[in-house]
Amino acid sequence: MTEFVDRLMARASEEGLLDVAYATLDTPLGKAAVAATPRGLVRVALPNESLDEMLTDLAAEVSPRVLEYPARLGDARRELEEYFEGRRDHFELPLDWRLSHPGFYRRVLRATARVPFGEVITYRDAAERAGNARAFRAAGTAVGSNPIPIVVPCHRVVRSDGENGDYVGGPEMKRFLLQR
Repeated sequence: MTEFVDRLMARASEEGLLDVAYATLDTPLGKAAVAATPRGLVRVALPNESLDEMLTDLAAEVSPRVLEYPARLGDARRELEEYFEGRRDHFELPLDWRLSHPGFYRRVLRATARVPFGEVITYRDAAERAGNARAFRAAGTAVGSNPIPIVVPCHRVVRSDGENGDYVGGPEMKRFLLQR
């Protein structure tokens, strides 16, 4: 049966009937999910996020042609597994930014994507790197709406007083990722 499903998914992809592929993966934090379009990784759902909600959002915002197709997400799953195993400190995946809000928010996330492993920046730093140092609250909102967490390391953005600040995955997950 699995071979048949694999052939079916491959054919759907080849014939342009698959716009978004998704797969799940186990992490030290629980089960996560990843989704990609032909442009690149479009979404990472953390363990505390609902897979059904992610799929509903993808169908509404990207395309209703969403299928579970782990073969298309091999690189993303491998790189995330290597990251959690401590064998990777950066990602080399193409990204599809369409779920990030355009303009300032997207500039904040692109700046956040360039924060190196082992470093943190403040929300004010993120705002400055995106072109408006005074918009640090908006930078916080942008970081909080990151559709590709971990790969775009929004967990590396902290408050100016040194406190961790909020995180879509919760405070324990942010502490874990910062310690990693």
